[in-house]
Amino acid sequence: MTKAGLSQIYRDYIACLNKQDWPNLGRFVHEEVYYNGEGIGLAGYREMLEGDFRAIPDLYFDIHLLISEPPRVASRLRFNCTPKGTLFGLPINGKRVSFTENVFYEFRDGRIEQVWSVIDKAAIESQLLPDRVKNERSISRQTAAKPRQMKA
Repeated sequence: MTKAGLSQIYRDYIACLNKQDWPNLGRFVHEEVYYNGEGIGLAGYREMLEGDFRAIPDLYFDIHLLISEPPRVASRLRFNCTPKGTLFGLPINGKRVSFTENVFYEFRDGRIEQVWSVIDKAAIESQLLPDRVKNERSISRQTAAKPRQMKA
């Protein structure tokens, strides 16, 4: 498979997710898919994604960066969404949040067989902090970034 061909399959997979076209998920995801090292199979993968959309009704996968090196794809996905309740153990409760996911895929027979995902939970946490705490952290980072003056 070519780099361009694998990139197109990945883009079609993301379009499938965004349309929530679950009957066609098997065109892109292998029956024996693994997610972060755990064999969950196509049914478990679909269940996970359906749960994501239930928790985040306006979920949209936005490809920010895509690198294709067959049989692997690396992608940085951006999300700007409004989860209904708790997300990744954080009380979002309808607040709009933005975050990214760095995800790596390995394909077999033109379908995703392995997925390794890392979500930027710290970005979400920082958006939930009260403004007072955000200001204190900003001041602290600015102070830490200033060079120290050495006394002679």
